[in-house]
Amino acid sequence: MKKTSISYDPGGWIIRETGYTPDDTVSIGSNFMVGNGYLGYRGTPLEWGREQYAACVVTDTYDMADGKWRELCTVPNALSGRLVIDGAALEAAGADTVFGLDLAEGRFFRTQETAALTVAEELVADQVDLHLVARRVVLTAVRPASITLQAGIDSDIWSLNGNHFSRQQWAVEALPQADHASGLLRCDLQTGESRIDISVGHAARILLNGQPVTNESVDITNESWHGIGQDFSLAAGDRLELELYMAVYSSEDGIDPVAGVRTSIQRAVSSGWSQLMHESRERWQQFWEATDIRIEGDHEAQVTTRFNIYHNVIAAPRHSDRLPIGARGLSCQAYQGAAFWDQEIFNMPMFLYTDPGVARNILAYRYHTLPGARRKAQRLGYRGAFYAWISGKTGDELCPDYFFVDVLTGRRIRNHFNDWQIHISPDIAYAIWEYLEATGDWEFVEQMGAEVLFEIARFCFSHLYFKKDKDRYETIRLLGPDEYHENVDNNAFTNYQIQFACRAAVAVYERLQRDNPDRLQEIVRQIGLEPAETDDWRDVVDRIYLPQPTLAGQLIEQFDGYFQLEDVFPQEVAARLKDPGEYWGWPNGVAVATQVLKQADVIQLFVQHDAFPIEVQKANYEYYAPRTQHGSSLSPSSYAIIAARVHNRQQAYDFFMKSNTVDLYNTNKAVSGGTFIGGIHTAACGASWKVLFNGFVGFEIENSCMRFRPRLPDQWKSITVPFVFRGQPYRVTVTAGDVLLEFGGDPQHITDLPKVLIGDTEYTMQESLRVPFASGGKDD
Repeated sequence: MKKTSISYDPGGWIIRETGYTPDDTVSIGSNFMVGNGYLGYRGTPLEWGREQYAACVVTDTYDMADGKWRELCTVPNALSGRLVIDGAALEAAGADTVFGLDLAEGRFFRTQETAALTVAEELVADQVDLHLVARRVVLTAVRPASITLQAGIDSDIWSLNGNHFSRQQWAVEALPQADHASGLLRCDLQTGESRIDISVGHAARILLNGQPVTNESVDITNESWHGIGQDFSLAAGDRLELELYMAVYSSEDGIDPVAGVRTSIQRAVSSGWSQLMHESRERWQQFWEATDIRIEGDHEAQVTTRFNIYHNVIAAPRHSDRLPIGARGLSCQAYQGAAFWDQEIFNMPMFLYTDPGVARNILAYRYHTLPGARRKAQRLGYRGAFYAWISGKTGDELCPDYFFVDVLTGRRIRNHFNDWQIHISPDIAYAIWEYLEATGDWEFVEQMGAEVLFEIARFCFSHLYFKKDKDRYETIRLLGPDEYHENVDNNAFTNYQIQFACRAAVAVYERLQRDNPDRLQEIVRQIGLEPAETDDWRDVVDRIYLPQPTLAGQLIEQFDGYFQLEDVFPQEVAARLKDPGEYWGWPNGVAVATQVLKQADVIQLFVQHDAFPIEVQKANYEYYAPRTQHGSSLSPSSYAIIAARVHNRQQAYDFFMKSNTVDLYNTNKAVSGGTFIGGIHTAACGASWKVLFNGFVGFEIENSCMRFRPRLPDQWKSITVPFVFRGQPYRVTVTAGDVLLEFGGDPQHITDLPKVLIGDTEYTMQESLRVPFASGGKDD
């Protein structure tokens, strides 16, 4: 349900939230944040500090402060300040305050009216210099007023799990050619555990009626805040502007952090706000031209889709192939700034079809973290690569044994996300194959992907149990995607993923054997691969137990014994809670002995593998949907895709909008089992694109060809999606009555393009191919 405080501009690019109350503080900071993949600065105004969750999260700064959580650091806030108007400090309050986000420009804004002046504030993360964030505050007097401006660095920062810095030093130096800007104020730090050096820089420039103000400020210092202050007397109509620049570097960036800060701040103050905005705006324009999905006939869906695309891209470390996409991106420290299976299954598809280089980086990250996956497998008694459930820079497991707290007893809960949730490894194998299918990038597979696939297949075989009495391989002691049920056997999703991973490993091995035997032998020597191991993988493909639909109801059992659990729905289970903060899952949560599941599991299997008859998918959708709590933000998007596939377009739309608005409408809990899990749900953001392309547009790859089976919601007149397939750009537009596929590349290459399937009919690709196709109509 839409929040009444939120509105959208007619063009579909600007989101506003009016009537601020303290209950909105966390969600405003997350929803309206700015970022660029290197850093994320929460959408907070000048005067907010740690109590209002102001924070700048910087990638590649992993450190452990409390002995349990290794997480990214929040650094001192170098865009901090204070405005005093006629003796009263400015504070965001009530209907006179509007917060917002301009998606087209990646720009946070705040507007506010007081009796003396109007406030217009903007905040951007530079898309050219990824180390830079800038803020501008414009005060326009409506009557004479006395103003005090303060600006500087606040080192009293919001950090989820303790102080990460063992050393902190302040420094001030002059800036040459700074055009009336302040000097460079620095806060230089070192993390306590990882010994990472970090430098945070600040500079300010003040203009009165468009003219730079001679610096007559006074220094203000206390234990945690260093900066300047200056007084002004404004006449009615005067315009006072404050420009603030913040730069952040760490020793992980490969250059001296102090030198980097000097360079970025010097460039910023020399360029000025307008030039920086112009350059950043051009980058955003280029991004949106390649990525923007246009929905005609549904303004809410249009804006919320852009909101999710925006957050998916600013969460991705596009500058590096050695860093993950965090489950909460760079919106906060929740989930440690680390990768889960979300990264490949939910975040990656958008990049795969809009910016394949980023998708390659995501998978290259898994190649670079192979040593960590091998260490985990060996530690737990397996071979090959058992990828971390929560993976940081090295790939070593970051997920603690005790993730939640029993809020009734105060005792820690031993969860097994880090040793029983094995599907993470075959999920990565699935993503590598998906990348190859979409891009044709065999060079990546030769150089990186093959080794990852072989080590994953090796791990899967070492984890399986062969049941001689049943002549088949089985899996035991698992968690599937549904995390409420641990210690289960033969989770259907996991078993099918294992078969897929082993089949992919065999296919790549055989192609290398045929096309590049020298590279194959190089990998074989490097990882000590025995010839018999590929026979083992083939045997797994043939003899792993794959749960089949029941004869009566065509249902696939989620895991052995699932149908014997108490058959109740989430609403009844919720009524059994003694405390709303209870964790529902293993070992003694209210859902454990029931069929209530946290998120899509068998339905997730169908999302990954569209090989089941439509009547089987429909029967399972109708069975599992009412039993799913959707305690994970990943879940609604998967149900949306399958609902669309089985022609239940209204429920598909409802699930899509539930997923699309999980952050903007603040529908998910920020605390579970005593653990803060707030911030932006980046996987749900990526899933928005996936639902639109794979669900409503109905795109899939079949025998190396594009296939479209559209199912358009009744609310929509059309949807247009730009995408890239096998290195060539396309644009597809779906209406209720036809499909238009346009080729955006060099016309000379049209004869080289594959055939196209629309529905079940094959067509020869043309520069513009329009095909009648009924994507609307009644639901089944």
